[in-house]
Amino acid sequence: MHYLVTGGAGFVGSHVVLALRDAGHSVVVFDNLSTGHRAAVPPDVPLVVGNLSDQALLNTVMENAKFDGVLHFAALSLVGDSMRVPFTYLRQNYLNSLQLIELCIHHAIRRFVFSSTAALFGTPEQQPIMEHATVNPGSPYGESKFLIERVLHWAETIYGMHSACLRYFNAAGSDPMGRAGEDHRPETHLIPLAIDTALGRRPALSIFGADYATADGTCVRDYIHVTDLAHAHLMALEQIETRSVTYNVGNTTGFSNLDVIRAVERVTGRNVNWSWAGRRQGDPATLIAGSERLRRETGWIPRIAALDDIVETAFRWRLTHPEGYAAPLPAMSPATGMDMPAIPLGADFPLPGAAEEFYRPASP
Repeated sequence: MHYLVTGGAGFVGSHVVLALRDAGHSVVVFDNLSTGHRAAVPPDVPLVVGNLSDQALLNTVMENAKFDGVLHFAALSLVGDSMRVPFTYLRQNYLNSLQLIELCIHHAIRRFVFSSTAALFGTPEQQPIMEHATVNPGSPYGESKFLIERVLHWAETIYGMHSACLRYFNAAGSDPMGRAGEDHRPETHLIPLAIDTALGRRPALSIFGADYATADGTCVRDYIHVTDLAHAHLMALEQIETRSVTYNVGNTTGFSNLDVIRAVERVTGRNVNWSWAGRRQGDPATLIAGSERLRRETGWIPRIAALDDIVETAFRWRLTHPEGYAAPLPAMSPATGMDMPAIPLGADFPLPGAAEEFYRPASP
């Protein structure tokens, strides 16, 4: 199959590109590189640099390559930032996605996988959260994703496009073979922030909120390894040959912010310097996925489910890439002098295979 991946230079998108390639598919990445990285795209994968708002460019890409489907990751994605500039999130995420879906219908692309979010559920009444839980976004970011899900509903009802809406929880970790990792600028995710603090690359870490209704008073989140998340996309693609689906994707296990800090300290062997800070607007106390539907219908299971194993893959990436994608290092980090032994992940992921380049635009 031949797929277009929007946002394929970003954290989740780049891991999905690897999973697609490992499975023998060909890929074209479309990304404006505002938060993604050119180095996150394999060198033999075509990269089109552009904005989703550029309808002419998107149309040209789709005319020059007959895609079997689109996987859509490109979006603004910070919950707190969306509370500060709500209309920017609503406008950019929703309108760009609407235009992309319209072009897919125009070019007879009938399969669409959408990177949705657990932020749809706001503060849910029950845990774990099932797909039929009440949708009540607690932020403009979550609202923008729900609006796109509704567009996909009508795209199927009226035009017959099949879609998969994958509602992520907290993607974490890095490719076990070291081919990709997490490099946000600025970094906002707890695991890489805690690792960098343990390594002395950050002076201190703030934990937002000590008075939530949880066991230790801090937020609880469901951390899903990014490679497991990528594999869920491949299984969703198989499902939407004949129908549309909506899946929650998570471990179904919740870890608190303090759990994460303790795991980082165990894995790195170093203390994490942290302190309390006030709550952030829009943060629910607990978000844990109910992924039974995905498991039952596709056979998917998380293979890297233990928090320490998730953290260790992230740690190995941070050691070998102290400057992110800007400056990879060999198997030992001069910043720490620490070797990076292979970790027993309990699962064999397919090795990367040869990939033929099917399409490259004349001028990205």
